[in-house]
Amino acid sequence: MTSIHSRLQAIRARIRSLREDYGCPQAVHILAVSKSKPAADVREAFSAGQIMFGENYLQEALDKQAQLTDLPIEWHFIGPIQSNKTQAIAQHFSWVHSVDRLKIAQRLNDARPIDLPPLQICIQINISHEESKSGVAPEALFALANEISHLPRVKLRGLMAIPAPTQDIAVQREQFKQVRLCYEALNAKGFALDTLSIGMSDDYPIAIEQGATIVRIGAAIFGARR
Repeated sequence: MTSIHSRLQAIRARIRSLREDYGCPQAVHILAVSKSKPAADVREAFSAGQIMFGENYLQEALDKQAQLTDLPIEWHFIGPIQSNKTQAIAQHFSWVHSVDRLKIAQRLNDARPIDLPPLQICIQINISHEESKSGVAPEALFALANEISHLPRVKLRGLMAIPAPTQDIAVQREQFKQVRLCYEALNAKGFALDTLSIGMSDDYPIAIEQGATIVRIGAAIFGARR
């Protein structure tokens, strides 16, 4: 068994254990973050049963996709989005996690090919109010969600967040809780969201406790990036 196989197996077991410990009713999916990793590593993870892969950089992702056309991978774009990249993203990905303004959502909508299903998207929320980080401010979230919900070629599924990094579990919990409260507030207004994309290799246990349905795992599967 390769290290990628064994790491995935260990993470799946840990997630099952966490869900039992926390009494979490929601399914939790692993999004394998394969940025900076070669197509061979993606193929190896796929052979271990991993279907969902997340990429941050468009050209790198397109190069890998060209090498892996024989595999029915579900590709998720999770990096910052420049306006001039929206057409390619809309054409080559099933999901986009990092929508943080209406202009980007509109361009993705307009570029989504009619022969493909609607593009599944999450709004990225800047829960920590970091100036250096992408994401809509919590106070502007409802207005953005309302606008996106009327676009015909995209489907709003939920929220994504990358809180400020910390090893303090109490701080992790509070940050993820704030994202969950925003998610619940939108659902209370009738948005019918089903996706919370929160948690990475270092903090996914607390994210699951706070309702994560997708955890974005890179280093814990593929090893540290160079």
